[in-house]
Amino acid sequence: MMLARVADSLYWAGRYVERAEHVSRLAQVMLNATLDPSEAAGQVLALTRAALGAPPGVQEPLELARALSLDRDNPGSVVMSLARARENARQVRDQITTESWERLNMLYLRAVGARAGASFNADPLGFLGEIVSDLHLFKGAADSTMSHGEGWRFMVTGVFLERAQLIGRLLKAAFTPIAVASEEPLALVTVLRMACALEPYLRTYTADLNPRFILEFLMFDEDFPRSIRHATDQIERHLSHLARGRELGRQDPQRLAGRLNARLAFADIGEVEGPGAGELLAAVEAETTAIHEAMYETFVAYPLELRLPAA
Repeated sequence: MMLARVADSLYWAGRYVERAEHVSRLAQVMLNATLDPSEAAGQVLALTRAALGAPPGVQEPLELARALSLDRDNPGSVVMSLARARENARQVRDQITTESWERLNMLYLRAVGARAGASFNADPLGFLGEIVSDLHLFKGAADSTMSHGEGWRFMVTGVFLERAQLIGRLLKAAFTPIAVASEEPLALVTVLRMACALEPYLRTYTADLNPRFILEFLMFDEDFPRSIRHATDQIERHLSHLARGRELGRQDPQRLAGRLNARLAFADIGEVEGPGAGELLAAVEAETTAIHEAMYETFVAYPLELRLPAA
Protein backbone atom coordinates (compact mmCIF):
# COMPACT_ATOMS: atom_id res chain seq x y z
CA MET A 1 0.00 0.00 0.00
CA MET A 2 1.36 3.42 -0.95
CA LEU A 3 2.45 5.85 1.75
CA ALA A 4 0.03 8.73 2.30
CA ARG A 5 2.65 11.42 1.64
CA VAL A 6 3.61 9.76 -1.66
CA ALA A 7 -0.01 9.55 -2.79
CA ASP A 8 -0.56 13.19 -1.80
CA SER A 9 2.49 14.42 -3.74
CA LEU A 10 1.59 12.52 -6.91
CA TYR A 11 -2.02 13.65 -6.73
CA TRP A 12 -1.01 17.31 -6.41
CA ALA A 13 1.64 17.01 -9.10
CA GLY A 14 -1.13 15.93 -11.47
CA ARG A 15 -3.39 18.78 -10.41
CA TYR A 16 -0.73 21.47 -10.80
CA VAL A 17 0.40 20.16 -14.18
CA GLU A 18 -3.17 20.33 -15.47
CA ARG A 19 -3.64 23.80 -13.97
CA ALA A 20 -0.46 25.12 -15.61
CA GLU A 21 -1.55 23.76 -19.00
CA HIS A 22 -5.07 25.21 -18.72
CA VAL A 23 -3.91 28.68 -17.72
CA SER A 24 -1.26 28.68 -20.46
CA ARG A 25 -3.82 27.74 -23.09
CA LEU A 26 -6.39 30.32 -21.96
CA ALA A 27 -3.76 33.05 -21.95
CA GLN A 28 -2.52 32.02 -25.41
CA VAL A 29 -6.03 31.86 -26.91
CA MET A 30 -6.96 35.16 -25.28
CA LEU A 31 -3.90 36.90 -26.74
CA ASN A 32 -4.59 35.53 -30.20
CA ALA A 33 -8.29 36.53 -30.10
CA THR A 34 -7.59 40.09 -28.92
CA LEU A 35 -5.05 41.03 -31.60
CA ASP A 36 -7.71 43.13 -33.33
CA PRO A 37 -9.86 45.33 -31.03
CA SER A 38 -13.55 44.47 -31.37
CA GLU A 39 -16.60 43.72 -29.27
CA ALA A 40 -15.85 40.00 -29.48
CA ALA A 41 -12.26 40.62 -28.36
CA GLY A 42 -13.61 42.44 -25.31
CA GLN A 43 -15.82 39.45 -24.52
CA VAL A 44 -12.85 37.10 -24.79
CA LEU A 45 -10.84 39.24 -22.38
CA ALA A 46 -13.76 39.31 -19.93
CA LEU A 47 -14.20 35.55 -20.30
CA THR A 48 -10.55 34.91 -19.48
CA ARG A 49 -10.74 37.11 -16.40
CA ALA A 50 -13.95 35.43 -15.22
CA ALA A 51 -12.72 31.87 -15.84
CA LEU A 52 -9.37 32.34 -14.10
CA GLY A 53 -10.06 34.98 -11.48
CA ALA A 54 -7.52 37.34 -12.99
CA PRO A 55 -5.47 39.67 -10.76
CA PRO A 56 -7.25 42.98 -10.03
CA GLY A 57 -6.06 46.07 -11.82
CA VAL A 58 -4.74 44.20 -14.87
CA GLN A 59 -6.64 45.40 -17.94
CA GLU A 60 -4.63 45.01 -21.14
CA PRO A 61 -4.51 41.53 -22.77
CA LEU A 62 -0.70 41.39 -22.91
CA GLU A 63 -0.39 42.57 -19.32
CA LEU A 64 -2.95 39.98 -18.23
CA ALA A 65 -1.15 37.20 -20.11
CA ARG A 66 2.13 38.15 -18.45
CA ALA A 67 0.52 38.15 -14.99
CA LEU A 68 -1.10 34.77 -15.63
CA SER A 69 2.19 33.36 -16.88
CA LEU A 70 5.08 34.80 -14.87
CA ASP A 71 3.76 36.58 -11.77
CA ARG A 72 5.24 34.76 -8.77
CA ASP A 73 2.95 36.70 -6.43
CA ASN A 74 -0.07 35.17 -8.16
CA PRO A 75 -0.62 31.66 -6.74
CA GLY A 76 -2.60 30.69 -9.84
CA SER A 77 0.03 31.70 -12.37
CA VAL A 78 1.68 29.22 -14.70
CA VAL A 79 5.10 29.62 -13.12
CA MET A 80 3.75 28.98 -9.61
CA SER A 81 1.79 25.92 -10.76
CA LEU A 82 4.93 24.56 -12.45
CA ALA A 83 6.97 25.23 -9.31
CA ARG A 84 4.47 23.34 -7.15
CA ALA A 85 4.15 20.49 -9.64
CA ARG A 86 7.92 20.15 -9.80
CA GLU A 87 8.31 20.30 -6.00
CA ASN A 88 5.68 17.60 -5.48
CA ALA A 89 7.36 15.46 -8.13
CA ARG A 90 10.78 16.04 -6.56
CA GLN A 91 9.54 14.78 -3.19
CA VAL A 92 8.62 11.45 -4.80
CA ARG A 93 11.36 11.35 -7.43
CA ASP A 94 11.72 7.56 -7.03
CA GLN A 95 8.09 7.13 -8.13
CA ILE A 96 8.49 9.08 -11.39
CA THR A 97 10.47 7.87 -14.38
CA THR A 98 13.52 9.76 -15.60
CA GLU A 99 11.76 10.63 -18.87
CA SER A 100 8.86 12.24 -17.01
CA TRP A 101 11.01 14.03 -14.44
CA GLU A 102 13.42 15.50 -16.98
CA ARG A 103 10.61 16.91 -19.09
CA LEU A 104 8.95 18.60 -16.09
CA ASN A 105 12.23 19.80 -14.59
CA MET A 106 13.49 21.32 -17.85
CA LEU A 107 10.19 23.12 -18.35
CA TYR A 108 10.30 24.51 -14.82
CA LEU A 109 13.89 25.72 -15.20
CA ARG A 110 13.03 27.46 -18.45
CA ALA A 111 9.94 29.12 -16.94
CA VAL A 112 11.84 30.50 -13.93
CA GLY A 113 15.10 31.23 -15.74
CA ALA A 114 16.63 34.66 -16.18
CA ARG A 115 15.56 34.76 -19.83
CA ALA A 116 11.92 33.80 -19.24
CA GLY A 117 10.70 37.40 -19.23
CA ALA A 118 12.64 38.26 -22.38
CA SER A 119 11.36 35.13 -24.12
CA PHE A 120 7.79 36.08 -23.25
CA ASN A 121 8.28 39.66 -24.47
CA ALA A 122 9.79 38.50 -27.76
CA ASP A 123 7.04 35.99 -28.59
CA PRO A 124 4.28 35.61 -25.96
CA LEU A 125 2.18 33.28 -28.12
CA GLY A 126 5.18 31.05 -28.83
CA PHE A 127 6.26 31.10 -25.16
CA LEU A 128 2.83 29.94 -23.98
CA GLY A 129 2.49 27.43 -26.82
CA GLU A 130 5.79 25.80 -25.87
CA ILE A 131 4.62 25.38 -22.27
CA VAL A 132 1.42 23.68 -23.43
CA SER A 133 3.39 21.40 -25.78
CA ASP A 134 5.92 20.49 -23.08
CA LEU A 135 3.16 19.64 -20.62
CA HIS A 136 1.60 17.38 -23.26
CA LEU A 137 5.00 15.71 -23.57
CA PHE A 138 5.22 15.27 -19.80
CA LYS A 139 1.80 13.63 -19.67
CA GLY A 140 2.69 11.41 -22.62
CA ALA A 141 5.99 10.39 -21.00
CA ALA A 142 4.26 9.62 -17.70
CA ASP A 143 1.56 7.58 -19.43
CA SER A 144 3.99 5.58 -21.57
CA THR A 145 6.88 5.06 -19.11
CA MET A 146 5.36 4.91 -15.60
CA SER A 147 3.90 1.67 -14.29
CA HIS A 148 0.12 2.04 -14.21
CA GLY A 149 -0.11 1.23 -10.54
CA GLU A 150 -1.29 3.23 -7.55
CA GLY A 151 1.16 6.12 -8.01
CA TRP A 152 0.20 6.70 -11.62
CA ARG A 153 -3.49 6.46 -10.73
CA PHE A 154 -3.20 9.09 -8.00
CA MET A 155 -1.49 11.44 -10.45
CA VAL A 156 -4.03 10.86 -13.23
CA THR A 157 -6.93 11.26 -10.80
CA GLY A 158 -5.47 14.65 -9.87
CA VAL A 159 -5.29 15.61 -13.55
CA PHE A 160 -8.92 14.72 -14.27
CA LEU A 161 -10.30 16.21 -11.05
CA GLU A 162 -8.56 19.50 -11.82
CA ARG A 163 -9.76 19.33 -15.43
CA ALA A 164 -13.40 18.82 -14.45
CA GLN A 165 -13.28 21.87 -12.19
CA LEU A 166 -11.46 24.10 -14.68
CA ILE A 167 -13.73 23.24 -17.63
CA GLY A 168 -16.74 23.73 -15.38
CA ARG A 169 -15.55 27.22 -14.44
CA LEU A 170 -14.90 28.05 -18.07
CA LEU A 171 -18.41 26.99 -19.08
CA LYS A 172 -19.94 28.78 -16.11
CA ALA A 173 -18.19 32.01 -17.14
CA ALA A 174 -19.25 31.59 -20.77
CA PHE A 175 -22.83 30.33 -20.67
CA THR A 176 -24.59 30.96 -17.37
CA PRO A 177 -27.06 33.87 -16.97
CA ILE A 178 -24.20 36.21 -16.03
CA ALA A 179 -22.19 34.95 -19.00
CA VAL A 180 -19.61 37.09 -20.73
CA ALA A 181 -19.69 35.20 -24.03
CA SER A 182 -22.42 35.64 -26.63
CA GLU A 183 -23.44 34.03 -29.88
CA GLU A 184 -20.72 36.02 -31.63
CA PRO A 185 -18.80 33.38 -33.68
CA LEU A 186 -15.36 34.56 -32.49
CA ALA A 187 -16.40 34.28 -28.85
CA LEU A 188 -17.83 30.79 -29.36
CA VAL A 189 -14.75 29.62 -31.27
CA THR A 190 -12.62 31.00 -28.45
CA VAL A 191 -14.50 28.96 -25.83
CA LEU A 192 -13.84 25.82 -27.88
CA ARG A 193 -10.17 26.67 -28.33
CA MET A 194 -9.79 27.33 -24.61
CA ALA A 195 -11.00 23.77 -24.05
CA CYS A 196 -8.79 22.42 -26.87
CA ALA A 197 -12.05 21.32 -28.46
CA LEU A 198 -12.50 23.19 -31.74
CA GLU A 199 -11.56 20.41 -34.16
CA PRO A 200 -13.32 17.59 -32.24
CA TYR A 201 -16.45 19.76 -31.97
CA LEU A 202 -16.46 20.54 -35.70
CA ARG A 203 -16.16 16.84 -36.51
CA THR A 204 -19.29 16.22 -34.46
CA TYR A 205 -21.43 19.27 -35.27
CA THR A 206 -19.75 20.52 -38.50
CA ALA A 207 -19.76 24.32 -38.64
CA ASP A 208 -22.84 24.89 -36.46
CA LEU A 209 -21.49 27.13 -33.68
CA ASN A 210 -24.43 26.88 -31.31
CA PRO A 211 -24.03 27.61 -27.58
CA ARG A 212 -26.37 24.72 -26.76
CA PHE A 213 -24.27 22.27 -28.76
CA ILE A 214 -21.03 23.58 -27.24
CA LEU A 215 -22.43 23.08 -23.74
CA GLU A 216 -23.62 19.60 -24.66
CA PHE A 217 -20.24 18.65 -26.13
CA LEU A 218 -18.05 19.98 -23.32
CA MET A 219 -20.29 18.66 -20.57
CA PHE A 220 -21.62 15.34 -21.80
CA ASP A 221 -19.49 13.90 -24.60
CA GLU A 222 -17.99 10.77 -23.07
CA ASP A 223 -15.42 10.29 -25.85
CA PHE A 224 -13.84 13.76 -25.78
CA PRO A 225 -11.03 13.68 -23.16
CA ARG A 226 -11.60 17.26 -22.00
CA SER A 227 -15.33 17.02 -21.40
CA ILE A 228 -16.60 17.00 -17.81
CA ARG A 229 -18.35 13.68 -18.43
CA HIS A 230 -15.14 11.99 -19.60
CA ALA A 231 -13.23 13.44 -16.65
CA THR A 232 -15.72 12.16 -14.07
CA ASP A 233 -15.75 8.74 -15.74
CA GLN A 234 -11.96 8.55 -15.44
CA ILE A 235 -12.06 9.73 -11.82
CA GLU A 236 -14.53 7.00 -10.93
CA ARG A 237 -12.51 4.35 -12.80
CA HIS A 238 -9.22 5.18 -11.10
CA LEU A 239 -10.79 5.53 -7.66
CA SER A 240 -12.38 2.10 -8.02
CA HIS A 241 -8.86 0.64 -8.40
CA LEU A 242 -7.40 2.73 -5.58
CA ALA A 243 -10.18 1.75 -3.16
CA ARG A 244 -9.65 -1.99 -3.53
CA GLY A 245 -8.69 -3.67 -0.26
CA ARG A 246 -8.93 -0.46 1.75
CA GLU A 247 -10.96 0.34 4.82
CA LEU A 248 -12.91 3.42 3.82
CA GLY A 249 -13.54 6.18 6.35
CA ARG A 250 -16.66 8.24 6.85
CA GLN A 251 -16.51 9.39 3.25
CA ASP A 252 -16.15 7.15 0.22
CA PRO A 253 -14.63 9.05 -2.73
CA GLN A 254 -15.52 6.26 -5.16
CA ARG A 255 -19.19 6.51 -4.21
CA LEU A 256 -19.17 10.28 -4.61
CA ALA A 257 -17.45 10.01 -8.00
CA GLY A 258 -19.92 7.37 -9.15
CA ARG A 259 -22.86 9.53 -8.13
CA LEU A 260 -21.52 12.53 -10.06
CA ASN A 261 -20.68 10.39 -13.09
CA ALA A 262 -24.18 8.90 -13.12
CA ARG A 263 -25.73 12.34 -12.81
CA LEU A 264 -23.89 13.49 -15.92
CA ALA A 265 -24.42 10.22 -17.79
CA PHE A 266 -28.20 10.45 -17.45
CA ALA A 267 -28.62 14.21 -17.64
CA ASP A 268 -30.78 15.65 -20.38
CA ILE A 269 -29.40 18.59 -22.34
CA GLY A 270 -32.77 20.26 -21.78
CA GLU A 271 -31.89 20.44 -18.07
CA VAL A 272 -28.96 22.76 -18.71
CA GLU A 273 -30.58 25.26 -21.03
CA GLY A 274 -31.01 28.68 -19.47
CA PRO A 275 -30.52 28.80 -15.69
CA GLY A 276 -30.18 25.01 -15.49
CA ALA A 277 -26.63 25.16 -16.81
CA GLY A 278 -25.47 27.25 -13.87
CA GLU A 279 -27.14 24.89 -11.40
CA LEU A 280 -25.52 21.78 -12.87
CA LEU A 281 -22.09 23.41 -13.19
CA ALA A 282 -22.31 24.59 -9.59
CA ALA A 283 -23.16 21.02 -8.58
CA VAL A 284 -20.14 19.72 -10.53
CA GLU A 285 -17.86 22.15 -8.71
CA ALA A 286 -19.34 21.28 -5.31
CA GLU A 287 -19.21 17.53 -5.88
CA THR A 288 -15.67 17.50 -7.26
CA THR A 289 -14.63 19.46 -4.17
CA ALA A 290 -16.35 16.82 -2.04
CA ILE A 291 -14.47 14.08 -3.92
CA HIS A 292 -11.19 15.89 -3.26
CA GLU A 293 -11.97 16.14 0.45
CA ALA A 294 -13.02 12.49 0.60
CA MET A 295 -9.82 11.44 -1.15
CA TYR A 296 -7.78 13.39 1.37
CA GLU A 297 -9.64 11.81 4.28
CA THR A 298 -9.40 8.31 2.82
CA PHE A 299 -5.87 8.20 1.45
CA VAL A 300 -3.91 10.96 3.20
CA ALA A 301 -5.34 12.03 6.56
CA TYR A 302 -7.18 8.87 7.53
CA PRO A 303 -7.64 8.04 11.24
CA LEU A 304 -4.88 5.77 12.49
CA GLU A 305 -7.30 3.23 13.95
CA LEU A 306 -8.58 2.46 10.44
CA ARG A 307 -5.14 1.20 9.43
CA LEU A 308 -4.04 -0.65 12.57
CA PRO A 309 -5.22 -4.21 13.23
CA ALA A 310 -7.56 -4.65 16.15
CA ALA A 311 -5.92 -5.76 19.40
